[in-house]
Amino acid sequence: RWIKFEEKVEDGGERWSAPHVPALPLHSLLQLRTCLQKGTMLLDLDATSFKEIIDKALSEQPEGAELQPALRERLAALLLLQPQHQPTKSLLQLLAELGLSPCRGRKPGRPTRHPRKAKGRSEPRTQISKTPLKEQLQNRFKKKVLPGAEAAHVAVGEVEFLEKPFAAFIRLRHAVSLGSLAEVSLPSRFLFILLGPRKVKAYHEVGRAMATLLTDELFQRVARQAEHRDDLIAGIEAFLDELIVLPPGKWDPSARIPPPSRLPSPRRRTAAGAVDQQPHGNGDMTAAGDRAGAGHPRSGEELERTGRLFGGLLRDIRRKAPWYGSDFSDALHPQCLSAVLYIYLATVTNAITFGGMLGDATANMQGVLESFLGTAFAGFVFCLFSGQPLTILSSTGPVLVFERLLFSFSQDHSLDYLEFRLWIGLWVAFFGVVLVATEASHLVRYFTRFTEEGFCALISLIFIYDSLKKMLSLADAFPINWQYRLDNVTSYSCTCNLRRLFNPILTCLTMLHHPPFPSICSNLIPCHFAGLSRTQCLDRGGHLLGTSCHYVPDVTLMSFLLFGGTFLLCAALKHFRSSRYFPVGVRKLVSDFAVILAILASCAVDAVLGLETPKLLVPSELKPTNPARGWIVFPFGANPWWVCLVSAVPAVLVTILIFMDQQITAVILNRREYKLQKGAGFHLDLLCVSLLMVTTSVTGLPWYVSATVISLAHMESLRKESTTSAPGEHPEFLGIREQRLTGLAVFILMGVSVFMAPVLKHIPMPVLYGVFLHMGVAALNSIQLTDRVRLLLMPAKHQPDLAYLRHVPLRRVHLFTVIQLLCLALLWVLKSTMAAIIFPVMV
Repeated sequence: RWIKFEEKVEDGGERWSAPHVPALPLHSLLQLRTCLQKGTMLLDLDATSFKEIIDKALSEQPEGAELQPALRERLAALLLLQPQHQPTKSLLQLLAELGLSPCRGRKPGRPTRHPRKAKGRSEPRTQISKTPLKEQLQNRFKKKVLPGAEAAHVAVGEVEFLEKPFAAFIRLRHAVSLGSLAEVSLPSRFLFILLGPRKVKAYHEVGRAMATLLTDELFQRVARQAEHRDDLIAGIEAFLDELIVLPPGKWDPSARIPPPSRLPSPRRRTAAGAVDQQPHGNGDMTAAGDRAGAGHPRSGEELERTGRLFGGLLRDIRRKAPWYGSDFSDALHPQCLSAVLYIYLATVTNAITFGGMLGDATANMQGVLESFLGTAFAGFVFCLFSGQPLTILSSTGPVLVFERLLFSFSQDHSLDYLEFRLWIGLWVAFFGVVLVATEASHLVRYFTRFTEEGFCALISLIFIYDSLKKMLSLADAFPINWQYRLDNVTSYSCTCNLRRLFNPILTCLTMLHHPPFPSICSNLIPCHFAGLSRTQCLDRGGHLLGTSCHYVPDVTLMSFLLFGGTFLLCAALKHFRSSRYFPVGVRKLVSDFAVILAILASCAVDAVLGLETPKLLVPSELKPTNPARGWIVFPFGANPWWVCLVSAVPAVLVTILIFMDQQITAVILNRREYKLQKGAGFHLDLLCVSLLMVTTSVTGLPWYVSATVISLAHMESLRKESTTSAPGEHPEFLGIREQRLTGLAVFILMGVSVFMAPVLKHIPMPVLYGVFLHMGVAALNSIQLTDRVRLLLMPAKHQPDLAYLRHVPLRRVHLFTVIQLLCLALLWVLKSTMAAIIFPVMV
């Protein structure tokens, strides 16, 4: 059988072979051309049953090749017999048959001697049913066939009563169901019949050639539109023109060629046929080449200037309004649940990380709780009204640097930090609205691949670096006892010293794990604090003495195991979709929930081992981190009046920072390669971010802008792929599940996380750092820069067949890559200094 590739029934008659590219003898194609030139040909035949088709094919023979009435009757009886189909059996069916095989009189595992009589096949002597059989209607193989597909039938064989071959090609005017003829109940349009005497042995190969031609998309067009016999012959000639001949003796004809990862499109094959033939090495563009050319943002009407105030904004609203209802209905899919949990955990970790760093930089004027509430509010509003709701808002590194500089400036000049920040935020919002009104977002069309890849690579590397840095810092909080020696175990002890509280001096050994052991007191006085734990000792004002007081067994090493295990599990389960194990539905489900499964597995391992690894810390009370501040920042009173005017100067710098950060991320998310259908909203997104600056400044919450890596992770978690792919064919990427509900759910969960602290506190931080590492690596692998860096380390003969390598000299490719890497290194150095605030401008 053929769908896109050939499958054969193996010799044992129990299973189909792996799909493979058919290897045809050249002679079979030439014989097929002869059969079509001399045989019966019925084009646009009006028939509704297989019997009617056979009767007309046998009665309308070419002149000089008419069949005798007796032969016609015998051929009709033969062709109307029910064909034998190889059933596709599930694992449970195979196991059941294996268990019942001794009862049938044969040993398990031994192939049937007469495969024609194997169980599950149709009886050979019955006639074709006019209606589909129950087995056809229930055949699970139909799931692999695209909607609207048709079946073609090729019947070849040897018969004793014929003296010369009988060949017929039939095309029906309308595709009709031919009863139980096909393995799957599908309408049929094309039939090819070739029967002849035993002395000619090429029928099988001619049938394979015909089936291969009918699976070729270009020949299908010819066969559908052909009006005469010569049109079909011309289609075969065109097929032969593209044929690649392998010399005998240079390969094994019995070897099965595996299907390629990407096939050339019929459009490119047609275009290639219109020009001079090129050497075989310069064939069609590969998948990597397609990916290489798809990185630039679309430059359609979304970025065209209207010349009117707020013209681009109104165009964005008109473009997105018709899709608003579907933005909620399109989210009704299990994949969205996986995306919500994945992005929620990533956002929680990011909020805690940036909240902690903001607290350190601003004396807790903004802390973890403010980060939680700000992320929930800003993200929810943005997902509800923005033009690209798949964008995830978050605090970013440049904003953090600015907050640190602003707080230091305020402290040095005796200014109220939050009030000063309020006026800057108001000016930024004003400048942002001005940029929206003047359609400044059209400048996005000048962002090149160089800019996009540099920005995306930098943010990805920051995620990777921060996750590794956080893990290495665990060695300070939970030191590894490298000096531990088993022979010196008797010298290890830890005592609770309560000398400051009692007189006479009372020092009791703490018995952490075995309270029944007697307490040893230095003055033999009965001790009411015997067996105190470390926490109890410190709570009572004591302090610890001894060589083992600060030893935490295996926490750091266990944390690294959880960290690496989570990262590897995420990567492995994400790629499980393309593995060979389990049915496609199971593989897709596991791949969609890969990150959640990895987190649950790592948390389970941590819970079973019971080590006190660092856990996720979530605020449990709704009150400002710094008691000296409130929830509303007043614009006047604490600072001189002129501060509101001077604030416009730093606001210009922040406006550039916000504009570049927001729009570069928007460009990356709206690439052509993601096949987005609902359009972008560059002006609307910038307006939402600008207006949110007002609210977050008034309430003293952090400022938010699009987070590149988390947004890319959000997009990747919502990838849609074809559910019906032919055996051997890779699922086709269909686009992104564009909707608003996943983002809204993520930020609602962020808001209620304060009340979920008892559950979230069981998630180890190393597990979330592993998720961060996975997000950074996944985003880094999604850009072409990574491929070109690999080329620098790869000999030319082992380099993949990429499109740009065919047209651009290798030294120029390497030069472009080296310049990008140098600029990336400069940005990294800039990011690590106090000048990091201007790095979006440098990009």
